[in-house]
Amino acid sequence: MTEPTQRMIYVTFQQEGIHAYPAAASDPNLADVQFLAAPHRHMFHFKVGISVVHNDRDIEFIQFKRWLEKLYAGGTLELNYKSCEMMSDELYEVIHNRYPDREVWIEISEDGENGSFKTYAA
Repeated sequence: MTEPTQRMIYVTFQQEGIHAYPAAASDPNLADVQFLAAPHRHMFHFKVGISVVHNDRDIEFIQFKRWLEKLYAGGTLELNYKSCEMMSDELYEVIHNRYPDREVWIEISEDGENGSFKTYAA
């Protein structure tokens, strides 16, 4: 059997947040979505992958998920008015500090519909 080139686990979770896109109020290219300038609620859906070094998982995914959820519950990371891409970069920095030298990918969507996907090299 051929060995995989990369082993990864992933977890999913959701976090309620208030979001706004202030530029939508004044940018003529965004005239059809001006309503995004006002603060509005989203249920942000997260899917986070991280590399592991063996098949018995050196990072247990339930523990990883609980840790990520606590980052938001404890106020470590705030959703506020950040874009999905900004939230992804902020979350990556925290993951990288705890698990350096790991490949990470993060997908964040608004209400499970539209969002961003970013990969971060080890």
